[in-house]
Amino acid sequence: MPNHAKENRREIRPCRQVAVILGLIAIVADLAFGHANTGTAHIRSSFPGIRGGGRARQPQTPPGMKVRTRFAPSPTGRLHLGHALAAKLAHDLARRHGGEFLLRHEDIDATRVRDEYYAGIEEDLRWLGFGWDGAVLRQSARLAAYEAALEKLLGMGLVYPCYCTRREIQEELAAMVAAPQGPEGPLYPGTCRDLAAAKRQCGPDRGGTHAWRLDSRKAAALTGPLTFVDLRHGLLEVRPGLLGDVVLARKDIGTAYHLAVVVDDAYQEISHVTRGEDLLPSTHVHRLLQPLLGLPEPVYLHHPLVLDAQGRRLAKRHDSLAITTLRQAGMSAAAVLEQLAAGGSGRDGAQG
Repeated sequence: MPNHAKENRREIRPCRQVAVILGLIAIVADLAFGHANTGTAHIRSSFPGIRGGGRARQPQTPPGMKVRTRFAPSPTGRLHLGHALAAKLAHDLARRHGGEFLLRHEDIDATRVRDEYYAGIEEDLRWLGFGWDGAVLRQSARLAAYEAALEKLLGMGLVYPCYCTRREIQEELAAMVAAPQGPEGPLYPGTCRDLAAAKRQCGPDRGGTHAWRLDSRKAAALTGPLTFVDLRHGLLEVRPGLLGDVVLARKDIGTAYHLAVVVDDAYQEISHVTRGEDLLPSTHVHRLLQPLLGLPEPVYLHHPLVLDAQGRRLAKRHDSLAITTLRQAGMSAAAVLEQLAAGGSGRDGAQG
């Protein structure tokens, strides 16, 4: 076979892969926006133990409601097609209702963040045509706000120090006859929750180094029953212990995802939180934190994930499906957006 024919074949393969993935994205967008033949979404959650409110209704956006969404990537790599779908859903929802689309860099984990990825993410969004409103927020500049929220919970007696290492947790779980289980595997067994107050303060053999965990049982007793609205799944009952006693502040950075995202969504006045279905269990934690901290409750849309050929969700290891790779290969932003919009027609499930 001539060399130029071999080169052409090598060039075609990525295009075929992209075409397949984009076709899947069109289907995903269709599901996310509830465009079944009946005009409503009827999708069972992939997480055991999480019940939906039956057939998800097509909610009306209240007249005069200010819609504000956000896209919140971590600057630990370039954006891929899964990110493009997530950004499009948030962007289009805001634009359709004359609202605002914000950009937030979730960069609290300084060990994984790289400076070049801030600009790279913003470059990818601009190339796709997803312009954002206002200044870009960086979580690394908001550590004082997270500390204040943690202090409030501490004053309410709802968090406790955890001195356990990952290895110690794994060993304890392995020794248990019936370890507590969550949607994605075993949960923290509550080792430090029942420590005496004196031991909590001194932290034996740990030098005082500890993380802070939410006492989900105490928190639930204080809030009482809670619910939240998801545009795909309808009205959902909050299960406070679904993820157990989650970490609200890591040993190394003084905060963690669950606390930071709840504080920042309220700070930025986000009305609609759109994100992947893998984060649906986390919303149970977030709804628990909101009333405890006196923060408003947004509307949620947890969209299906974009998967690779092996059925795994896309990650930053999928460099062949990175937006910058597709652009360098000659694919236009219009072609990507065409396929993204083909299934969902840019709708969010809200009328008007």
